Amino acid sequence: MKNGLYREIIVMAATTIQTQKLRSGLTILGIVVGITSIVGMTAVVRGFDESLRDAIGQMGPDTIFVSQFSGVSIMSGAELKELLQRPTLTPDDAVAIERQANSIASVSLTLGEGGGPSSTRSRIRYKGEQTKPLTIMGTTANYPEVFPTDLELGRFFIEGEVLHRTRVAVLGQTPRIALFPNTDPIGKTVRIASQPYTVVGVIGPRPSPAGLNAGQDDIAIIPHTTYQKQFGLKVSRSRRGRFQPTLIAAIPREGFSRERAMRDVTNIMRVRHALRLDDPNDFDLLTQDTAFRLLDQITGATFLALIGISSIALLVGGIGVMAIMTISVKERTREIGTRKALGARRREILWQFLLESVFLTTIGGLLGVLFGSGIGFGVHYATGFPIALSWWSFALGIGFSSTIGISFGLFPAIKASSLDPIEALRYE
Repeated sequence: MKNGLYREIIVMAATTIQTQKLRSGLTILGIVVGITSIVGMTAVVRGFDESLRDAIGQMGPDTIFVSQFSGVSIMSGAELKELLQRPTLTPDDAVAIERQANSIASVSLTLGEGGGPSSTRSRIRYKGEQTKPLTIMGTTANYPEVFPTDLELGRFFIEGEVLHRTRVAVLGQTPRIALFPNTDPIGKTVRIASQPYTVVGVIGPRPSPAGLNAGQDDIAIIPHTTYQKQFGLKVSRSRRGRFQPTLIAAIPREGFSRERAMRDVTNIMRVRHALRLDDPNDFDLLTQDTAFRLLDQITGATFLALIGISSIALLVGGIGVMAIMTISVKERTREIGTRKALGARRREILWQFLLESVFLTTIGGLLGVLFGSGIGFGVHYATGFPIALSWWSFALGIGFSSTIGISFGLFPAIKASSLDPIEALRYE
């Protein structure tokens, strides 16, 4: 096809769209909705995904986490009822891992931080002021080594204070602001569940996935021995059917691989749980790589669901394009007959109508990309939720819209190009 004729067909298609603004707008509406949902939701989902990846990246590539159960078991198809029947982890498990595993350098134990009704919550009081119910967490002195912790004031408690069950506390941002807005809290005595505690430190703002305020700063940290003494957490293997928020974190010794450390931890836990050789593990091991794989499964499923839902809108838009283009062919039958009588070939007619369809859907795709980006930015500025706008999401939107134009515009274009010129000129 000659370049001049090709340009003429493009101009004719664009002119037809321009003169039929209402019809063109209604035609592309479904495309705009579909592409808007794809781009907007992709921006939000990818932003959340990247935020979670940053949070997981802070775990440390070699740290091994032991828990009663985790998302790994849930994603593998295990029923929650069965997972709750697993034995709870105990501080003795952490001690056994630290003493018996030659490949482990240090072990951290965390009690009480797990969310839901199983978490220990209490108000903190100071001189007539009190906080809302906060999470009280018991842990070991090496907690800052395993979980990167920014100390804003003071220090973390030491091993001697853990051994002697000393009532010392490290406050999160929420109790620090509520009780000591203009005062240095270090050395002050607060009451946690009626017991006096000396404040030795304040941690800085804790990271929150997606930048949302999920109560991550509503916390006070005390030695795990003091925690067990005060709150009477008698975690034993006889207590089944309830989730106890207990987490053990182990760091491999220098010169030992993470895989070797995981084997040692697994063997120790299986012996302590009296498991036979053919029994599956009744605990979960989680590493940074495992968390990344779990996140990939979740985001992959989310994207598939998003594409499926958006495809419905695109399908409706495509049917609308085909219907409108078919009506357009019928209304312009005499025009087609005149063009053919003047020498226009069949493929030129086909290209004209096919390009009209592609132009319509591409315009819808561009508008969808614009609106979807606007929705993403609007969500970000309104809520602080992170977003990620990538070039491939734009390309995906434009590609989908163009494909819809070709697929659903082909039938009307073929119908137009197949009209007999004599019958077309007689059409009233």
